[in-house]
Amino acid sequence: MELKSRVTILVKASPQPSKKHSETVCCAGLREDGTWKRLFPIRFRRLTGSQAFSRWDIVDFGYSPPRDDNRAESCRVHEESIKIVGKCKRSEEKSSLIERAIQPSEKSAIERGHSLALVRPTDVSLSWERLSRSEIEADRQKFADQAKQLSLLEEELAAYEPCPFKFKLRHKDADGEHTKTCADWETSAAYFSLRHSYSEPEVLKHLQRTYCEEYVDTGLVLALGNMKRRPQTWQLLGVFPVKAPTQKDLFDL
Repeated sequence: MELKSRVTILVKASPQPSKKHSETVCCAGLREDGTWKRLFPIRFRRLTGSQAFSRWDIVDFGYSPPRDDNRAESCRVHEESIKIVGKCKRSEEKSSLIERAIQPSEKSAIERGHSLALVRPTDVSLSWERLSRSEIEADRQKFADQAKQLSLLEEELAAYEPCPFKFKLRHKDADGEHTKTCADWETSAAYFSLRHSYSEPEVLKHLQRTYCEEYVDTGLVLALGNMKRRPQTWQLLGVFPVKAPTQKDLFDL
């Protein structure tokens, strides 16, 4: 039996090569009550029209319980059922939704048995590490190898170009200091987009200023999630600004 849900999308991680699906993107969003749904597997670069969602899009989808993932938030999405039905636009709506899921720390989320969490960090800094030519070529080859497994009925996708930098974000939460590699697809997408207009050093400074100054001034939020095969390992899946609410959320009254 197909189950149904509606979420506001907050997480769209970078594509990963997949033996079963060529490539997949791990996505996640919040339901109206502030609980998470993890959407997988999604072959995002194959979605078009009213299915190709972005952060803050409100999405309806059908799903079934996953057979090999016991995390409570996880869904096995029926990809053909995905449909964008709206968008969370107003600052007040975003703040209200986000605050229902905010955790004081990654540790707090773990203690509650959660595998996804939102945290408002402090003392944020962004660093980066350039990948070697061999590392970039190895990443390209992984995607190319999996693309060869396509069904005869599927159109070939453009070759996936890995970001030449690994971005890391250092931050503090209520439990201490952490440094995590950023797996947010929007970060690498921003790098490629800005590179059309700026030199590489300018692009890196722009990203640093955006994350560590502009987003912090507005109200930086980090989306974190653990890994299915290594649940003790938590990744940074989303980086975005949402203004903190100035009065009590009416949802909780």
